[in-house]
Formats: sequence, structure tokens, C-alpha cells
Amino acid sequence: MRVQVERLKNMSLRRSFFLLTLCGLLAAAALASLLWTGCRAISSQYPSGGVSIGSDGVVTPLPEPTPEQWRTLWALDVVSLLGWALFPAAGLASAGAIFYRWKLKEPIRLLLEGTRRIQAHDLDFTIPNLSADELGQICAAFESMRLELLKTNRELWRQAEERKRLNAAFAHDLRNPITVLKGSVKLLRQDGSDSRTLDRLEAYTARIEQYVEAMSAIQRLEQMPVKTAGVSLAALRSELEETARLLAPALNAAVFAPRRGTAQIDHGIVLTVAENLISNAARFARKNLEITLAWENQILTLTVADDGPGFPPELLQKGPKPFGKLEEDAEHFGMGLYSGGLLCRKHGGELQLENRESGGAAVMASFQINAQP
Repeated sequence: MRVQVERLKNMSLRRSFFLLTLCGLLAAAALASLLWTGCRAISSQYPSGGVSIGSDGVVTPLPEPTPEQWRTLWALDVVSLLGWALFPAAGLASAGAIFYRWKLKEPIRLLLEGTRRIQAHDLDFTIPNLSADELGQICAAFESMRLELLKTNRELWRQAEERKRLNAAFAHDLRNPITVLKGSVKLLRQDGSDSRTLDRLEAYTARIEQYVEAMSAIQRLEQMPVKTAGVSLAALRSELEETARLLAPALNAAVFAPRRGTAQIDHGIVLTVAENLISNAARFARKNLEITLAWENQILTLTVADDGPGFPPELLQKGPKPFGKLEEDAEHFGMGLYSGGLLCRKHGGELQLENRESGGAAVMASFQINAQP
């Protein structure tokens, strides 16, 4: 029996379904025939009524069934007829149940479980090769995909770790010559050398130092965990108003935000993004700054708009890049938008840039409520 089951498991789905259905119908027909034969045999033991004509032409009345016997005969007829309807239905149902249990149940369970684990970023499992049928081939293809994903993830992890080590080494190695340059500037100033050359040397030294600090900041942001907690929207509104007052004191800043409700977010990440966006908008705004906080469908959206010249087309097409600058400015490396987008993605959201039809630029930062680290 076990050998037949294994052979059935390795058959194609179409062939195994046809075979099980045929077996179910044959078994149903056999049982219905046995039931019909049994009912006929029982009915023959009861009087059937009518007359009997002998060879000599004599007509003899036969005994009539009693009312109780009539009910029994009627019940036997109904049972025999129902057998031809119910047994085939039961046979088909049994064939379907066996087909599901032997051919579908385990592969579907394994595929669903594998899908859930991949969605949870868990690739530490194996999909066994159950059979040679179509679902077995799908399981084998799923296992191949899992192995490729695991290989790719390990390679990406290795590259990310290598990049972190290179960035840390690069930043560390640059700090020493920067320290020497700063010390040399001090010594040269004491000797009364050319002040213009010294100013230029000091400015470029400071710029290299800021560049190193910006690289270190990116690395810290990439490693920052997401820790959500309940944050009052009213308190968040007040913090946005205070941030706008400190970073854009000369502008007309308007803050629109709900005064009620509590959102499960990473307070530090949201405020860091808000500070970056408000600081960036304040550099380009002429008079007005508009900050809007909205909550819909488990997504918290922070929009910062200004009445400045707007974003260049290249930035709108390609998005913010690390160390991308909107203008030649030794004090800025264009990190505000890039770091804001990085933090939004860590919080399950994104950063979108657009130029408004009425003029000026707008940045929409979204954060997923109850985001997981």
C-alpha cells in the first residue's frame, strides 16, 4: 500500500486526480450495487400481491402486503435509489479529500510557511523536495529562490560591512592630516605669513573636516535603530513650531497639525527629519514657510513648503544624493534631504520632492505608524 501511495504522490496532478476520481466512482458504483442487491433480496421476502396464473389457466390471488409491509417495501426502494445518488457523491468527495491530503496539503503548507518567513526576513529554513509532480517542482523552484536570496543577502551584508569599515577607516585617516593642517595654520599665523593664503588654507581645512563629519553622520544614521513609542500630536505640533522659530526666525512660519491624538512613532527620527527639512527650506525661502502634519491610514506625513525658487529638475528626477549640493556653499554638503530620506525609509516611509504650481518647493516625509526596526 505504501508503495502505491508513493507512486501516486509522484504522479502528475492531472493524472492522480483522474485516477482517484475513477477509483472513487468505481467504489461508489460497487457499494450502490451491493445496496441495491441487498434491498431487492429483502423485498423478495415480503408478499408482493397481484395474481398467479397457472398452466391450466387457473387464476390464483396472491397475498397482499400489510400496510406496515408496504411502508417497508417503499423504504427499501427509496434507500436503493438514494444509494445510486449518495454513493457517487461520497466517492467524489472522498477522492477530493484524498487528493488534497496526499497531493496538495503539505506542499501548500510549506510554501505558505516559507512565504511568511521570507516576509519576516528569515531565510534560515529549507523547503524539502516532496514529490516529482508540479507542486514538487514549485517547491524545488522556491527552495532555489530561497538559496539565491540567502546568497544575495549575505553578499549585501558583506558589502555593507565592508563599506562601513572603509568609511570608518577613511574618516579616521583623514582626521590626522586635518589636525596637522589646523596646527600648521596656527603656526603660520604666528609667523605673520600671507593672511589671504592662510584664510584659504583654513577654509579648505574646515571644509574637509565638515566632509569627514558628514560621512560619519551618514554611518550613524544607517545604524540607528527605530524605537517607537506613543507621542502626543499636540506636543509634536509645539515642537515643530519651536523648531521653525529657532531655524527660520526671519520667516513667516505657519504650522498646521492635529491638536489631539497619539501616534506610535520614533520621536527622535521624526524630529531629526523635521529639523533637516525646515533648515533646508529656510535657506531658500523668501518670506513664507509652511509646515503641515497629517495622519491618515497609519501613515504620518510631514510636509515642509517654501516660497523659494524651487528644486532643480535634475534633483526632482534623480532624488537627493549624498554630498549633492544645490549651490556652491562651503558650509553645506546637501546632506539634509539625503539623510531625511534615509530616516524615512528606516521608519517605513519615504521622502518626496515637488515644485508647487503656485511657486516654491515642497518636501513630503512619511512615517509608518508602529514601524518595526
